[in-house]
Amino acid sequence: MLLIDEIDRADDEFEAFLLEVLSTYQVSIPEFGTVKAETPPIVVLTSNRTRDLHDALKRRCLYHWIDHPGLAREVEIVRTRLPQVPALLAEQVVRAVQQIRVTDDVLKPPGVAETLDWARALHQLGRAELDLASAAASIGALCKYREDTDRVSAALARMLG
Repeated sequence: MLLIDEIDRADDEFEAFLLEVLSTYQVSIPEFGTVKAETPPIVVLTSNRTRDLHDALKRRCLYHWIDHPGLAREVEIVRTRLPQVPALLAEQVVRAVQQIRVTDDVLKPPGVAETLDWARALHQLGRAELDLASAAASIGALCKYREDTDRVSAALARMLG
């Protein structure tokens, strides 16, 4: 198995190289020669869609989209990755993030990584529950764009106010 993470961040030369690998399951290395896989590997590519991939590469792929996890699963992820975060805080953070994802017009909806970052930041601030003051103090862990910070702050004020 071969995992190529975030293929959309690769340059055109790497995509051309990858086409050779996916077409013939071999790779040519000038100083070494050609290496061919004895068994065709399962290749998994991930993409965050920061740029469009070449059609030739897309034709060689099957697609599977992964949605954000549901409430219970995301709470489980937070509790597993950050066992020090109180259960109530973990659930409040996940509920808020899930509402932001579906109801607010943000440039970058928060992913699970941002949920974890925010829960960690709130815990490091000594919070056991989510409140407006601590949400405002830690909003940078959740939002990556200033415009989103303004929108999310307003949404959190409605949720927590």
